[in-house]
Amino acid sequence: MRDRDKFRGCLIGGAAGDALGYAVEFMSSRAIFQKYGPGGIRSYELRNGVGQISDDTQMTLFTATGLLFGATRGKFKGIWGGDYDGYIAYAYQGWYRTQTETYPLEGMGEPGVFQSWLMNLPEMVSPRAPGNTCMSAIRAGCRGSMEKPLNDSKGCGGVMRVAPIGLYFCERPGYPIEESDLLAARAAALTHGNAMGWVPAAMLAHIVRLVSELDADIESAVTNALNAMQWIFPEEVTTRFEEVTSRVWLGDFDALIRRALELAHNGEADLDNIRALGEGWVGDEALAIAVYCAVRYRDDFEKCLIAAVNHSGDSDSTGAIAGNILGASLGYETIPEKFKKDLELHDIILEVADDLYKDCQIDEYTQDRDPAWVSKYLDTVYGAEKRT
Repeated sequence: MRDRDKFRGCLIGGAAGDALGYAVEFMSSRAIFQKYGPGGIRSYELRNGVGQISDDTQMTLFTATGLLFGATRGKFKGIWGGDYDGYIAYAYQGWYRTQTETYPLEGMGEPGVFQSWLMNLPEMVSPRAPGNTCMSAIRAGCRGSMEKPLNDSKGCGGVMRVAPIGLYFCERPGYPIEESDLLAARAAALTHGNAMGWVPAAMLAHIVRLVSELDADIESAVTNALNAMQWIFPEEVTTRFEEVTSRVWLGDFDALIRRALELAHNGEADLDNIRALGEGWVGDEALAIAVYCAVRYRDDFEKCLIAAVNHSGDSDSTGAIAGNILGASLGYETIPEKFKKDLELHDIILEVADDLYKDCQIDEYTQDRDPAWVSKYLDTVYGAEKRT
């Protein structure tokens, strides 16, 4: 059933893993241990007094507001048709502006500028090492699809941002889990054309929805998700970008995730096990590393994050995905205070999680409207009082 604590845990957990890993994202494991000691980085490296989030959490929040903006517009304006991915694409275009323009962004609050209320927040208008694939794909219109890819990228920028989709559709009558899986895949395919850019996104949404909706244990949720991927997608996915045809054998993806489950139960060092799974720069490896950490430390959020970021790879993304999974499983209240205190945008992240949880409760006929909701998801002027 829908549990606000799990919604909060998923988004705060992901942001915590992102912020912990962001400081060491481009460092080798050797450099990490030389700088932070044999245990690696274990607490936020504060910048301007906070543990800064990266583009991973920024895009996750924009995914969430895209979902809610679309649902709210549908209830009020009749502009709908279930096109969640279209509204998510629109939100990503807003995120792109936060990476390329300076605060305050022009046009916010004016007719026709509805990309996200998050764009009103000065803290959000800040480039945080945005991925080249995301930036170039959004610049090109952000309209890639599984059938007509914009590129052949399998980077992890697709999977690291879709956890809100698994959350949002918990206990949603008429929206079976395979539909939310496919929406996550389509949301990732907006920018990442290779199947390993969007199949892991579908699987993450599946895992998050199961541990949030049914309180499933993580390992069972992963196994269930693997089985679901086998019948949702063909065994061999073929895509064509320009003159290049790519064929991805999903059996290899299945084997990698099952290998992560096996490694989670051995007695070897985390760094050795993670090295066997890859570095996390691509979607399948990032999900495999996150699964390994979340299963191995299923009852210990701190150990999970520490393992997920202390390696020679995409530390913020593997930390974010692992934090999404374990946070959704354990809930916000179990996350150690050290990962809540000084987390950049902590209260905004909680607010977005709560909005996902309660969803739009008003429509054009509602007499007693929630003014904050209207301001955020119809007028997108919420937070404008912070503008200078």
